[in-house]
Amino acid sequence: MATITLAAVGDLLMRGAIIESARRSDRTKKKESYAFGPMFAKVAPHLRKPDVTIGNLETTFSGRRWFEQGAGKRYKYERKSRIGYPMFNCPDELARTLKHLGFDVLTTANNHCMDGGPAGLKRTLRVLDKQGLRHTGTARSPEESRRLLIVRAKGIKLGILAYTYGTNSLPVPEPWLVNRIRHKQIIADIRRLKKQSDAVIVCLHFGKEFKRVPNDRQRSLVRLLLRHGANAVLGAHPHVLQPVTKSKVKDRYGKVRTRVAAYSLGNFISDRLRGNVHTLRGMILTLTIRKDRSGKTDITKVHKLRTIVKQGSAKGRAVFRIDVDLTPKA
Repeated sequence: MATITLAAVGDLLMRGAIIESARRSDRTKKKESYAFGPMFAKVAPHLRKPDVTIGNLETTFSGRRWFEQGAGKRYKYERKSRIGYPMFNCPDELARTLKHLGFDVLTTANNHCMDGGPAGLKRTLRVLDKQGLRHTGTARSPEESRRLLIVRAKGIKLGILAYTYGTNSLPVPEPWLVNRIRHKQIIADIRRLKKQSDAVIVCLHFGKEFKRVPNDRQRSLVRLLLRHGANAVLGAHPHVLQPVTKSKVKDRYGKVRTRVAAYSLGNFISDRLRGNVHTLRGMILTLTIRKDRSGKTDITKVHKLRTIVKQGSAKGRAVFRIDVDLTPKA
């Protein structure tokens, strides 16, 4: 018998203003560094305590050249694509911070994963590898794309999958670079993982931005994946919270299991988008997963801790801090 806790958060949306707020200049060495830790300090205990913690990395580590502006020392961390979508990049220091905070897995399949092109996508994975952060959703080779991510904790094997609806119209020169939402492929991957793991978690980047209620396509896909064996489906992309549901589902083998669907975990870190206060809210969703002596594994408890990004200023600089959200539900 074994019991573990799995914590999940939504989008790590590292906008340019947030990165700029973390910049620290060392005039004596004429160099810049970035201190991201203070942003997460108040919620760090809730990230470190669970046995496994995962989040959606909605930025890239494409390298300084990607955002260098001219021959000077200033850099740009966010720019527009040719058709108007924002494109993101972040200093490598964020990866080190996320590891220190307790993150074990980062999903990389989202609409911004190609913002730095194939080279930026591959460099992002190298940076994560260097920090010992597991990842799934994008790949550097056809062989890597076929590997299944299994995380072991206290005798329980968790299989984790990640897929995105698209890449903001940015080209994906090789299909194996990015896991796209394809129903048959996801079902096949779930079946493969169930043979090698005790529980399967599917992370989906889907839905409509700023909509606080899941649409019919989201609901239909979630029902399909739960029926085919996913223990939980964790959603991101809308940038606002959507419902978390818990249900008893009879799988294709006739066994009744507890299934959890979080249609959108909101923004874990972001600035306010389009003036919408709800884009500052997110959630740390913690699932208790138990494996009994017969090998049956199921979710036994669901805990929701709402979070909020508080924006302020200090010494003329913007300040961003994630805190527990104690405001009544709207």
